[in-house]
Amino acid sequence: MASSSMPGPRRKVRVWDLPTRLFHWALVVLVAFSWWSGEQGDAWLKWHFWSGYSILTLLLFRLGWGFVGSATSRFSGFLRGPAAGIAHLRELAGKHEPRDLGHNAVGGWMVIVLIAALLVQAVTGLFTDDEILTMGPLAELVSADTRATMSTIHGLLINVILALIGLHVLAVLAYWALRGQNLIRPMLSGDKAVPEDIAARPPAMVSPWRALAILVLAALIVWAIVSLG
Repeated sequence: MASSSMPGPRRKVRVWDLPTRLFHWALVVLVAFSWWSGEQGDAWLKWHFWSGYSILTLLLFRLGWGFVGSATSRFSGFLRGPAAGIAHLRELAGKHEPRDLGHNAVGGWMVIVLIAALLVQAVTGLFTDDEILTMGPLAELVSADTRATMSTIHGLLINVILALIGLHVLAVLAYWALRGQNLIRPMLSGDKAVPEDIAARPPAMVSPWRALAILVLAALIVWAIVSLG
């Protein structure tokens, strides 16, 4: 049973822009496909690499969007110090509903950790070598020892990423079960029902055309990197 929610009238407000939502769900699909195709091996490895390039493009987009995107998507909007994280955990243990519009002080750092882990995974994949048939596009640019190190990291880090994803899902379910907060619906619709005093100060949204420009730039960067090999 969820705890009592915050009293008073509530109103829907746009908290997640379309680019952020598309990034989130596209990343979910691509990470799942990358894991599956990597497990299959053989003919699927070609698609595994293309999926990795797509993930790297999305991650570069998200890094740019974290600086020039909508308010709730900017790193400055949700990255806070340890004190804020502790305060949020205390808030969760209390009776009052958290009042964050976007990522809370703890969830924000989970976002950064996931992005960092996926970036390392995508970059190491460019240098992998299974010593049988398949090499990453940049593998021949480095020594055999470096290729071996990159391949080892790539093979081990996926387990860490899967654990982080599991922790993220558990946190979302815990918010839903224990505090009555459905964090999935806003990431689908973009809107969240919040108290009137918070809804009176909606976060600023940025034009999706800016997002498209950043995505194209990210794709060009990845294409240039892959072409180096």
